[in-house]
Amino acid sequence: MLAAFSFIFSPALYLPVFSGFFVLFWGLVFCVCVCVCFKHLSAVADLGWSKPTLIQEKVIPLALDGKDLLARARTGSGKTASYGIPVIQRILASKQTVREQDVRALIVVPTKELGHQVQIMMRQLTAYCSRDVRVADISSKVDLSTQRPILMEKPDVVVGTPSRVLAHLNAQNLVLRSSLEMLVVDEADLIFSFGFESDLKNLLCHLPNIYQSFLMSATFNEDVQSLKELLLHNPVILKLQGSQLPDSSQLQQYSIKCEEEDKFLLVYTLLKLCLVKGKTLLFVGTVDRCYRLKLFLEQFGIPACVLNSELPVQSRCHIIAQFNQGFYDYIIASDEQSLTDTAAAPQTTAGKEKKKAQKKGGKAKDKEYGVSRGVDFQNVANVINFDFPKTAESYIHRVGRTARADNPGTALSFVSHTELGLLSEVEEALTGDETNSPLKPYEFKMEQIEGFRYRCRDAMRSVTKQAVKEARLKEIKQELLNSEKLKTYFEDNPRDLQLLRHDKDLHPAVVKPHLKNVPEYLTYNQLLLTGLLLAVRRWDGHMSNLVDHKHLQQYQE
Repeated sequence: MLAAFSFIFSPALYLPVFSGFFVLFWGLVFCVCVCVCFKHLSAVADLGWSKPTLIQEKVIPLALDGKDLLARARTGSGKTASYGIPVIQRILASKQTVREQDVRALIVVPTKELGHQVQIMMRQLTAYCSRDVRVADISSKVDLSTQRPILMEKPDVVVGTPSRVLAHLNAQNLVLRSSLEMLVVDEADLIFSFGFESDLKNLLCHLPNIYQSFLMSATFNEDVQSLKELLLHNPVILKLQGSQLPDSSQLQQYSIKCEEEDKFLLVYTLLKLCLVKGKTLLFVGTVDRCYRLKLFLEQFGIPACVLNSELPVQSRCHIIAQFNQGFYDYIIASDEQSLTDTAAAPQTTAGKEKKKAQKKGGKAKDKEYGVSRGVDFQNVANVINFDFPKTAESYIHRVGRTARADNPGTALSFVSHTELGLLSEVEEALTGDETNSPLKPYEFKMEQIEGFRYRCRDAMRSVTKQAVKEARLKEIKQELLNSEKLKTYFEDNPRDLQLLRHDKDLHPAVVKPHLKNVPEYLTYNQLLLTGLLLAVRRWDGHMSNLVDHKHLQQYQE
């Protein structure tokens, strides 16, 4: 049985460890002679965490005390570390008495991208005890035989989607009935909506009768309630934030009513004139819209990456990693509602899926794709909803990619007349018991940027359906080459992988060179006279990432 610990989160206490190094101890006081592994604490210190977040402060002591937990906390609040730390600590404690190597913890996630991210975080937390605690991610959809050798070594922690874990259990590559001690379901509110209900229920038949469970979620809905009844026994329920998103002092949320052509006009103006500062995620509703927007921006010399369900998972993870490292400023991501809809239905056999895909004449989409859900994009300054999300939950997950931890962020949503009902639903969900909605209207007159409209129309004429189709095909071929044929080469030459870029021009559309440069008569002087920058300046007090102070001062003088 795990020794009882009491955590006191007070000002940081530093203890000397290993020849003069210092470890940030987080004010930990232990009550029994079993001591927390200093190697584990060293990893926490390397991550630069000077104090725990609210969810970490509440969850870690309860988890170490052996409680089942259902915790809701907003995105970016540190949920992964809140269960990762006690999972690692319990494994280290178990190994003091039980020497046999076995799988002791299973972390279930709804998407491959989140699985990859969880593996990275767990490896960071075990940086100094990686020989004692081994972590394996089996989310990737490769041959079961490829991952079998990894599972035969019995890693201490296994991360995977429900369908992938179940496949390995059925193939007897993974055995959990006698060894599992902890089960974590991350982003629990998405598990059922991604079509994993039957997989998860079947998976439970392979687990022992007694184990500790954690459910982590950004929202509480009926699916989470169903999971609670399935998995938890007398759980402690933590609802740590009333609001599911940060307040207005940290996250500024705006909406603007505009129709299809105006969306392109507005995004061109914001990006080309650098009115949006910092790394930006642009969300669209479909894969076609991804490439349509990318080709449109290419006309003006604005590079952007594309993320969607058709790209290989290795490429998606590499794009996210490079974006976090600052290689790119803009990512156009598809938050495909159709995936959620199809995933809600019972999953069919592989043969049926292939036939359906062939009938539609397109590439089968990855149902375990989801970059708006739980993935930790780092230092994102802005989220632009080019296509408004279909549900309040989707809005929360999208906007939750910015203003993470203590960083500020901005969300701007384009809303057409057909999406006004969706806007009302989101405002109602965000307002709750408050009197004022955090989603404020961003008001300026579109006629003030009419001078740019002819350029946008010129660019849009080049972005035909055929150009979009060719762009999709070219991108898929290119990324398949990068992720498969060059995989071995990149494993041997990791530096060359860093040089591989995903924001290169696709050029299936006719590019008109004159569109890359903005004529002088359309630049800041005229914009200031028309009042656009004056409108943007209204944001200046709250959203420094959206306006360049030097430009404003220069043109005000």
